[in-house]
Amino acid sequence: MIFYFSGTGNTQWAARQLAEATGEELLSIPDELRKGQLDYRLEGDERLGFCFPTHGWQPPRIVREFIRRSTFNVQRSTYCFALTTCGDNMGEAMTILNKELQRKGLHADALFSVIMPETYVCLPFMVTDTEEREHQKIDQARRQLEHIVQVIQNRQRGIAELEKGATPRLYSYVIGGYFNRRMITDRKFTVDADVCIRCGRCAKVCPVDNIEGTPPTWLHNGRCTSCLACYHYCPVHAINNGPITRQRGQYYFNRRGDQK
Repeated sequence: MIFYFSGTGNTQWAARQLAEATGEELLSIPDELRKGQLDYRLEGDERLGFCFPTHGWQPPRIVREFIRRSTFNVQRSTYCFALTTCGDNMGEAMTILNKELQRKGLHADALFSVIMPETYVCLPFMVTDTEEREHQKIDQARRQLEHIVQVIQNRQRGIAELEKGATPRLYSYVIGGYFNRRMITDRKFTVDADVCIRCGRCAKVCPVDNIEGTPPTWLHNGRCTSCLACYHYCPVHAINNGPITRQRGQYYFNRRGDQK
């Protein structure tokens, strides 16, 4: 089983590559939470994988909630791995993830970070990559995933291929701690009603069903993950997250014609 969460498609693409190569069942974390039946039994030589984007140098809140609410019935020999996608680095996100797994009696035998195109654009120093840089990152990720597949297929243990950055504890526990406490919210999303074409795409791509209506209304129900899917998928850039994103670009996987 491979569980994944994805907002703008980077992690979904990576998780699909792993599932197709290993034959493991691919399960969407938001879909599983909607079902509410969070009891999983792994049989025989099934592998257990978790794939998610790095949010503020930590695992997304929805991923941590899913692990806390779930029961994983595994074999002693069950092989467990985790992969995170990130724009440049992921700090101590995997250390935090492993603490969540340990509470469930699990431990990731192999950990990977895969650099993908930037998606978070709500801070002054964060912008989308150029189209050329997007393609460079995706091409490199394809090559890296071929290697990761080999590691997982061979069930190699004690692997930690992670891009933590220069000061990972500062990123994850100080900056990321503030980010995840204070900035994961839908309160700053707005829509330019005169620009909105009422296509409803933002509501369809929201992984936590936090948007309804056209023009869109955010429900302020505490479920928002700040993945920015609504912002990036809007075909006319009618959605913004504060004034800063009016000068920012948009990105989602496959926007540039990349394969899913």
